[in-house]
Amino acid sequence: MKPSFAIVGCGRVGSALAKYLAEAGYIPAGLASKSLSSAKRVADLMGSVNFTDTAWKVTRKADIVFITTPDSTIKEACDGIAVKNGFNSGSVVLHCSATLTSSILLSAKKCGAAIGSMHPLQSFASTEYSHNPFSGIVTSVEGDDKAMDTARLVAADLGSGCITIQTEAKILYHASAVVASNYLVTLLALSLNLIRQAGVPADDAFRSLKPLIDGTLSNIEKMGVHGALTGPIARGDIQTIENHLLEIGSKTPQLLPLYKILGLYTIEIAKGKGTLSDTVCESLIKLFLMNISQDSTDSGDLKSSR
Repeated sequence: MKPSFAIVGCGRVGSALAKYLAEAGYIPAGLASKSLSSAKRVADLMGSVNFTDTAWKVTRKADIVFITTPDSTIKEACDGIAVKNGFNSGSVVLHCSATLTSSILLSAKKCGAAIGSMHPLQSFASTEYSHNPFSGIVTSVEGDDKAMDTARLVAADLGSGCITIQTEAKILYHASAVVASNYLVTLLALSLNLIRQAGVPADDAFRSLKPLIDGTLSNIEKMGVHGALTGPIARGDIQTIENHLLEIGSKTPQLLPLYKILGLYTIEIAKGKGTLSDTVCESLIKLFLMNISQDSTDSGDLKSSR
């Protein structure tokens, strides 16, 4: 028989955990949220009647407690449960923050629980799921040995792989996730803006770029970042880059600083690939650095004047 579990915080991650843990055979001990309607919504999704806005009433019944509130309230939620002796000795308490460590659950540990963090490396943009968002992803764990062992079993039952993160390294781990997810959105916004400026209708912009995006991701998976790099920087095509800078500066000057910064870091990847001579590298660096501070200032002035 699978362990029982309680969810404290019925937002996007908590909702997904509740639904797919139950489908994997874990026993719902209860769902808690500051908003009773949120807890009821998830309970209805699972066919459960155990929901409340008083967390300790359900956590006392659980072998595993997942605290899936916003990061800023995880410690507060944990401490509030601990004050009511809401954690069983021998239970496991996990939060799902990417950046916070298990140490913020110290009050649960003082109640005799093992503590840890279990972060699914996935973007949870909705509370509605047509498929298991944990399937095929990687989940990171850190904390007490018992908590990590439990988190690994949970991840496996959800269909996820697992990696262990050093407690002191969680900030850099989270920064990596932000770049891979949030900054990818920013990068694609830049690309979509430029292709629309080129006259491609907005409705066709993403559809036009998606095969290129998918192909690039596939190449990175197969060959790594250096092998996957193509284009004018990898070729050392200075004239094309100059043309880009002139046209972007003329048509969408607010995008020029970001294009230049990305270009500078792409030179480093091209150097690692071994396709650029030192002379071409120096010329490209000078080209991207030219007036970059002024570009940033002008971009700020432009945005503030809109």
